[in-house]
Amino acid sequence: MSTAGGFVEYPVENVHRLIEPGPVVMVSTFDGRRANLMTNAFNMPVAHGALIALVLGPWDHSYEALSATGECVIAIPSVDLAERVVDVGNVSGGDVDKWQRFGFTPAPGAVVRAPLVMECFANIECTVADDRLVEDHGLWILQGERAWYDAAKRGAGEFHHRGDGTFSANAATLDLRHRMTKWRYLTGD
Repeated sequence: MSTAGGFVEYPVENVHRLIEPGPVVMVSTFDGRRANLMTNAFNMPVAHGALIALVLGPWDHSYEALSATGECVIAIPSVDLAERVVDVGNVSGGDVDKWQRFGFTPAPGAVVRAPLVMECFANIECTVADDRLVEDHGLWILQGERAWYDAAKRGAGEFHHRGDGTFSANAATLDLRHRMTKWRYLTGD
């Protein structure tokens, strides 16, 4: 169906492909016996102060560990790791040790027992801040407790899933900090 202005109707069940909110991340959990690693593209910042929303449900092997421990690490890979990161998402941690199989290196964090991912340029140690939407929507609100960043590993930056097996990588940075007058306190100016 076409409308004025040349728009055509878009399938509502695919709207997530238009507004994929956050970068592809890796979620590290530890159930008390074994660490697991999963790929996730349904995430976003919720508020200043390191509140992060993450969709992770009973269909994910990491769900039990996150439910039981209330903690995880969100690791942000650079685009040069994209193929390995996608491969991690194609197998279950119940069947394979993803750390070993895909060559990722766990490292201890400072606050949570889930390991940091050494190959990623950023790691955020998180605890569960709110789980009221988990049962209905698989939506966790996490509180970042400690964050780690290695600029040398950032490369071309993060990448985003477009919801259909294609990805976009960050392009040039557009610096408009001088125009962020209302939010200047966030820009460091």
